[in-house]
Amino acid sequence: MITRIPAVPVPRVARRSGSLCGMAAIDFSSRVGVWWTSDRWSINEVIPRAREIEQLGYGSLFYGEAGGKEAFTQAAALLGGTERLVVGTGIANIHARSAPAAESGARTLGTVHPGRFVLGLGVSHAPLVEYSYAGSYSKPLSTMREYLATMDAVPPEVEPDARRPARLLAALGPRMIELSAEAADGAHPYLVTPEHTARTRELLGPDKWLVSEQAVALTTDRQTGLERAHQHLHVYSQLPNYRNSWLRQGFDESDLVVGGSDKLAEAMVAMGDTDAVAAHVKRHLDAGADHVVVQVLGEDHSADPLPALRELASALSLI
Repeated sequence: MITRIPAVPVPRVARRSGSLCGMAAIDFSSRVGVWWTSDRWSINEVIPRAREIEQLGYGSLFYGEAGGKEAFTQAAALLGGTERLVVGTGIANIHARSAPAAESGARTLGTVHPGRFVLGLGVSHAPLVEYSYAGSYSKPLSTMREYLATMDAVPPEVEPDARRPARLLAALGPRMIELSAEAADGAHPYLVTPEHTARTRELLGPDKWLVSEQAVALTTDRQTGLERAHQHLHVYSQLPNYRNSWLRQGFDESDLVVGGSDKLAEAMVAMGDTDAVAAHVKRHLDAGADHVVVQVLGEDHSADPLPALRELASALSLI
């Protein structure tokens, strides 16, 4: 018997004003979306898949920015190639562009596609910033605070009558979550448990967006699921930001081996059939997430997520 997530048309604040003052709107058509970084795919192959993701009933498509494709041009292509799908950066690296460039670009996308673009922002990680972007990585909290203030200072004459899109921060620790509530529209946590989602909701309060990512391995073979999970965690387990986050979530140093322990892998990746995966997604929603984006793990990083997404759509009450 399939565990279905109760259908909810739109989250509680989806229709708020999208002007340059006040909390920005996000017009999610459902409470579950997709997280898929398609850097190894041609955009001409990605757009038809984005259309099918939309047709299946998923409410969004989020993707990362880690030295591959540029985030804003992808958003423009995906928004233009779909009709209702919310497109989100998960996250746009603040070291990849100036704050005025990020703000003006986001305003343009938000004006052309009101309610459908989400600007997820993150401080990234020291190795990526220092080697891929030749930047300096220090004091991530104050760096993000200053970046947001500079965005706010862009005059309204830049993209007049702009529809400011929602800003979400890649927030794992309590201080960045608090900044998400204070200076942004909410948070987009990644590689977290439903318990972390609940704590994030407490810190954000009731009127901020919370979009949680959840990796999934759609397989009933535990060994296959663990292999995919360990492959997925291989890089993340070597990054201080995630290691510290997992320690705060109750794991210990024995779980932080390269690729993660089996305990960590099973906590970070929902494994099993559609019923098991849907139940795990529901735990995030019950914990206070407005929207959950599922990241399908395949045999490798270039695997097509659509076969699994087709299977999951019914269990997630999307079709």
